[in-house]
Amino acid sequence: MLRIAVQSKGRLFEDTMALLSEAGIKVSSSKRTLLVQSSNFPIEVLYLRDDDIPQCVATGVADLGIVGQNEYEERGEDADIIRPLGFSKCRLSLAIPKAEKYTGLQWFESKKIATSYPNILRKFMQKNRIAADIHVITGSVEISPGIGLADGIFDIVSSGSTLVSNNLAEVEVVMKSEALLIGNKNLTDAKRQILDELLFRIEAVKAAEDKKYVMMNVPTDKINDIVAVLPGTKSPTIMPLATEGWSSVHTVIDEKTFWDRISRLKELGAQGILVMPIEKMIL
Repeated sequence: MLRIAVQSKGRLFEDTMALLSEAGIKVSSSKRTLLVQSSNFPIEVLYLRDDDIPQCVATGVADLGIVGQNEYEERGEDADIIRPLGFSKCRLSLAIPKAEKYTGLQWFESKKIATSYPNILRKFMQKNRIAADIHVITGSVEISPGIGLADGIFDIVSSGSTLVSNNLAEVEVVMKSEALLIGNKNLTDAKRQILDELLFRIEAVKAAEDKKYVMMNVPTDKINDIVAVLPGTKSPTIMPLATEGWSSVHTVIDEKTFWDRISRLKELGAQGILVMPIEKMIL
């Protein structure tokens, strides 16, 4: 049995539970229960505060954890990064009142900065040789300048709306963060086998993200031109149709280039284009 620690609430909790569900792992998300066992996979989920997860994994209370990179870096615990997960993305940034004229990092010299991430901020300031007064706050860091508690803040930024509502301007991005799968350094062979199966499922889910399965009818004499437009995961699948001179082409397209490729395919004579989402991809 493998124990994985996850955040008990918030966006990271929702994204984590969605990933486990897409990987075919059934787990109750009841917030009244601290430890829940999966009904169809040898894993149990331990619901914790996000800032407790790195320590729990490092000390072996949990075998794995899903935690924001910001918390992993801040806590500095001795746990392995197994893989980034690509969701719950944000950044840690310095922000100051909008009315202030920002002249570069030197602006923060001798200034008081409120933050919940003093270790990350301290390393950044030392690297840039800025002597700032770091004031540790838990909770609503963004209100600190408005009530005279600090000159600026160092905090998580996602959309930036919280900064705007508090009349703050983001002036420096110190680090970018996303969810990480972390692991204890001393997993047994049996637990590593379970981890390998879990990773196999996660890879299948992540490989399918932002991908579309596309089928179309194309003139046979245009196949070479169409294949040049459609590099699939390896190469497109091509099958003859009952109608002479026509073939069916099946491939996978990255959603970022989807509309550009579709327009070019239509110009080359593709018809009956069918687009479907992909749940999993086994590469």
